[in-house]
Amino acid sequence: MYNVIIVEDVKLELKGTEEIFRNEIPEAQVIGTAMTEEEFWSLMERQLPDMVLLDLGLGGSTTIGVSICQAVRLRYPEVKVLIFTGEILNEKLWVDALDAGACGIILKTGELLTRTEVQGVMEGKQYVFNQPILEKIVARFRQTVKAEVMRQRAVIAYDIDEYDERFLRHLALGYTKDMIASLRTMPFSPKSLEKRQSDLVFRLFPEGEHRGVNVTRLVVRAIELHIIDPEKLVADE
Repeated sequence: MYNVIIVEDVKLELKGTEEIFRNEIPEAQVIGTAMTEEEFWSLMERQLPDMVLLDLGLGGSTTIGVSICQAVRLRYPEVKVLIFTGEILNEKLWVDALDAGACGIILKTGELLTRTEVQGVMEGKQYVFNQPILEKIVARFRQTVKAEVMRQRAVIAYDIDEYDERFLRHLALGYTKDMIASLRTMPFSPKSLEKRQSDLVFRLFPEGEHRGVNVTRLVVRAIELHIIDPEKLVADE
C-alpha cells in the first residue's frame, strides 16, 4: 500500500480521478485531495504521501503546478510527483514540469491514468508517460532524426567543414565578416572569409545561379539544404 494526494481544481475531474484509484488502483490509498495550493500544503503538513498526482493548472494559472512540483522536490525529495494535466498542447509547460522534478506526465486525453503509470512511478521510474504524450514525443524524435540525417547528407554532398558551418551560422545571426574574423574559433581574416563565401556560393548553388547571390540568399540556401538549423543558431563565445 502507498499513499497519494490528488491536486485538481475541477470538481468533476477530481471525482473521476478518485474513481480511477478506487476501482483500478486499489493498492493506492488517497489520503487527501486539494483544489488549491493552500489546501495542498495544509495536507502535506498533516501527512506526507508517497506520491502527489498534480494538475499543472490551478485557479486559472497554468504554471502554478510547476512551482508546486519544484517546491515538493526540494522540501520532500522522497515524495514522487506525477503530473496529470489537460494542457495537451503546451509542450514548453511539459518540459518545465520535468525540469522541476516530475517523474512523468499523463495527459488528460486518450487512455488517461492507468495502474501501469502509477506503478511505474512508485517503482522509481523516470519519464513515465501515457500513450498520447508518447506519440507526440516519438513524432518529435523522428522529426529530429530525419533533420539530422538530411544535415549529414548535405555536409557530405557539399563538402562542408566545421568552419563553413560556423561561418554560415554566424552570418545567419547577423555577424559581419569582421566580427566573425574576431572570433577565437575562426582563424581567418575578413579577406579569407570573403573568398570562403564565394566558394560556398559555387558549392551550394547550381551552375548558372551563382551571380548576384548575397549573404541573405546564401544563408537561406544553407537552411534549405539543412546545413544549418534555424532553431539552433547559437553564437560562439
